[in-house]
Amino acid sequence: MAIQQRVYDIDDLWQLVCQAENADKHFELIEGELFEIAPTGEEQGLLAGDIFHFIRLFDPERNLGIPAVDVGYYSPDDPSTLLSPDVAFRRTDRKTPPLTKKFVPVMPDLAVEIVSPSNTMPQIRRKAALYLQHGTQLVWIVIPDNKRVEVCRLDASGKIQSQSIDADGSLSGEHVLPGFSLELDALFS
Repeated sequence: MAIQQRVYDIDDLWQLVCQAENADKHFELIEGELFEIAPTGEEQGLLAGDIFHFIRLFDPERNLGIPAVDVGYYSPDDPSTLLSPDVAFRRTDRKTPPLTKKFVPVMPDLAVEIVSPSNTMPQIRRKAALYLQHGTQLVWIVIPDNKRVEVCRLDASGKIQSQSIDADGSLSGEHVLPGFSLELDALFS
């Protein structure tokens, strides 16, 4: 007899994270499947902090949007998927909710995923695709071991396009953060 695996949604996940025994745990929800996320290593934490810092310095008055670290985002159209990018940026000129104590009911405009030893590239690329399918405009996949970043976005026909930027290149905020540029040698030094 087959045992059906439970399918979770945003409300189930919120109840789970509010339980005392889960206070120090982080979870993601992908198509109803629950994943516990391991704490980050020091390198990943430093890179996430630096990226957040560069974005925050670029827009100190938060006129363009809200940068965040390790926040849960979901699309109201899909309550079975919640992703928590290492760094995110949500533009304030979109119709978006005010700051919330709960998960954010809209995907960020920019999502940054930093590859850790516990990740595989197919796992990270799957998450990038989910971000983009649910409204994120730009995804940066930071690959510390190769000192490069894979930039992902949707083209006009809705297909995922990716571009690899090496350590001697720079990231652009494109239309999400117009005028923002991050030299990768500053990030990986």
